[in-house]
Amino acid sequence: MEKTNETKHPPTHTIWQVIGEKEKARWIRIGARWTNRDGKGFTLKFDAYPVAGRTLIREITDGNEAKGGQQ
Repeated sequence: MEKTNETKHPPTHTIWQVIGEKEKARWIRIGARWTNRDGKGFTLKFDAYPVAGRTLIREITDGNEAKGGQQ
């Protein structure tokens, strides 16, 4: 199986759809972001497209992936 850019280099950020506000907000993972090799752009891969709420891109750090990106 040929390795794609996604398997060679893990994403640096997660793309979230956020519906609601504050403690009642629901975070739904909808994709990921990679930095391009030349450092001048990004590749976005969406697994779903949001039609409501806000779209956020958050850096992947220890623990924030499991908590839905929330701090």
